[in-house]
This record gives sequence, C-alpha cells and structure tokens, in this order.
Amino acid sequence: MSVDIPHQPLSVSVGLIGPGLIGKALLRQIEQQAGKLLTPLHADKFNVVAVANSRQMLLRPEGINLATWEADLAEKGEPLDLDRYAACLASASGPLPASLPGPSCSVLVDCTASDAVSGRYADFMRQGLHIVTPNKKFGAGPLKQYHELRDLSERHRRRFMYEATVGAGLPIISTLHGLLETGDKIIKIEGILSGTLSYIFNTYKPGMKFSEVVADAKAKGYTEPDPRDDLSGLDVARKVVILARECGMEVELESMAVESLVPAQLQGEGVSAAQYMEALPQHDGAMASKAAEADAAGGVVRYVGCVDAENGNASVTLRTYPAGHPFAQLSGSDNIVVFTTERYKDRPLIVRGPGAGADVTAAGVFVDLLQVIRSHPRA
Repeated sequence: MSVDIPHQPLSVSVGLIGPGLIGKALLRQIEQQAGKLLTPLHADKFNVVAVANSRQMLLRPEGINLATWEADLAEKGEPLDLDRYAACLASASGPLPASLPGPSCSVLVDCTASDAVSGRYADFMRQGLHIVTPNKKFGAGPLKQYHELRDLSERHRRRFMYEATVGAGLPIISTLHGLLETGDKIIKIEGILSGTLSYIFNTYKPGMKFSEVVADAKAKGYTEPDPRDDLSGLDVARKVVILARECGMEVELESMAVESLVPAQLQGEGVSAAQYMEALPQHDGAMASKAAEADAAGGVVRYVGCVDAENGNASVTLRTYPAGHPFAQLSGSDNIVVFTTERYKDRPLIVRGPGAGADVTAAGVFVDLLQVIRSHPRA
C-alpha cells in the first residue's frame, strides 16, 4: 500500500523590475492577496524581495514592506546592478530558519519595455529564476534568442510566461495553448490588438475627418504622446509575431508585412509629433476613400493583425469587414481575437474585452505568476 507524503510548503520570492503603472498595480494586487494565497498555493512564504526602476533597486531578502516600498526605494535604494539584483532574488527563497529545508521558487517579473532587461532573460533563467513579463520586445525579438530561452526553460524546468504581451489581461495566449495542447489545428487567428486603433476605427465613420479622430484620441490619452507610435502598426506587429510563433511559425518582425497608417511623408525622426499632427489633415482623403468604399459595400474598415497558419504567413493590415462581423460590433477601445480552428471552423472561438489598462494588465501578469508558483518543481 502506498502512502502519500505531503509536499513541504514552498517559499516564494518575487522580484519586480519596472514599477510604473502596471508594476504599481501588480504590487497593490500582491499586497492584497498574498496572505490569502498561502494555503491554496501550499506555501509558507510569499514575499516581494526586490524592486527596481531604471536607476535604483531595493533589495530585502526578508521581504519588502509593500505599504512603503515607493518611499523606501526613493530614500534607501541602491544604484541598479542587475547581477546583484538577480543574485539576491535567486537566493532569497530559502526558508528561514535555514535548518528547515524546503523547496523555493524565485520569480522575476519584468514590467519594463527595456531591451537591457529582456536581453538578460537567459542569464536570469540560468540562475534559477522563472520569468513573467508583459514586455513584448523579447517574444517578438530575434528568433535565435527566443529559441535559446525556450530550450533553457525546458532544460532548467523554469517557466517563461507572457500572457499579458497580447491583449493585456485577456486569456489569449492561454486559450491558444489550450487549443494546441489538446490537438486542435489552428487555421487562422485574426485580431484587433491595439486599444488605441480599436478606439480610432470604432469612432471613425464616413464623412468624418481621420485627423480629427486621431486628435480626439490623443486628447483623451488613448494614444502615445506621438500617435505615430500606435499608427505605425509596430505594437500590433509584435503581438502578431508572438501569436505566430506560438503556432510554430518561424516569423521575424522585420520580415512581416505591416501596413503603416502613417503617411510616408510624415514618417521618420525628421518630423516631430507636433508637425505630424499639423500635417495630418492634408492626408485625410486617402482614409476617407477607403472608408467610403467599405461603407458602399455595407462594411467597415478595421486595423487587423492576422496569423494565417494554414498558408504560413502573418500580416498587419487595414481590412474591410461586413457589418455583421464581430470586428464591426466592437466598441470603445476593446480588443478582440477570433480563432478559426479545425474544431471551431464554422463558429470561430472569440475572446473579447479590455485590451489595455494598468489593473487588467497587472491581473494578467499576476495570473501568470500564480501559474509559475503552482507548477514549480517541489522535489
């Protein structure tokens, strides 16, 4: 007769880099929930032990006070040193006192948009750290480093989780994983993957001036300070690359077809954001003709990312959809992703909801963090 021997409780240590809007929201959520999660996670410790911005870091192996972390970082922080930061995090999970050995789990959460941090993921994983991030740059970066981290993840039994890189807190990556892991075949993934561009095209109608809709979105804070950062399509393209790679496609960002919505004359560093906004009305005609053509056919224009897995290509383009299509029914700044698969061919699977916002994005990161903890090897 076999006897079940209970696992020893896990010691969990978390390090956050990038305490901006998303990072702050995540720390608030951890502060509220960590104590409640010890029992369901079968853990005896769940501490944030390191917080860092681009200049300073606060290292507290015993746990940072999440009620005062901001002031403590400003007043007691040391100059940022990623090597010391990672070493502290990797060693902090050991149980206290040391005479009570048990499994430990250290997780680095990268809420930056920094290449300097994401470029060190492989080093961090070799030190025993799991990595959770909403940072799209690594997942859409060079294939070589992407595959290297995937291989390290398998060999070292450490997770690389990035649900919030596509659709903020929406379950897009996890839905795709579930389809693939249960043997479904992806035919096509189409999505409106930018809250900014969703708002712009949900607002824009024939007869309106595109430049005025962009100016309205900028005034309401929906766009980046330079709206070209949204309208270039680069952000959407990174998300499409991530989805395509999940489907097994060897896609590089630089080789993908991306239709920029920024007129060629207004691209480049030689044109300031203010000059772009001033000159944009001169180009309203091109968008007006596309919208009028779509309207005459009973449709709408939408800016869409597409992974055509069946034909092995990916793109980001302005497309026309009939009025009855789910993309035409979208409102506000919501994101929507449509999965057409062998199982969901006649009635595709749809995921829709807020695709931006600090709280929902932080929640997506938090879900990944909890999955990492639950899956951490305990023996």
